Amino acid sequence: MRTLQLKVKPNARTQSLVQGDNGVWLAQLKSLPVDGKANAELIALLADHFDCRKADITIKAGASGRMKLVTIRD
Repeated sequence: MRTLQLKVKPNARTQSLVQGDNGVWLAQLKSLPVDGKANAELIALLADHFDCRKADITIKAGASGRMKLVTIRD
């Protein structure tokens, strides 16, 4: 199991996922943070990047904030 700390930027022009120097990942999402759309896009982005299923990804903390703690089951 892998745990990631993420900083999310919703409503960005492009979608991207990069790891910062301090170990915190920066996720830029096109979706607005309304009705869980940004969280759903984040889970899809992480599943694609780490080549796993969406069901293997859980937002442990920060579901309604910009800083999130996410776990990925291997």
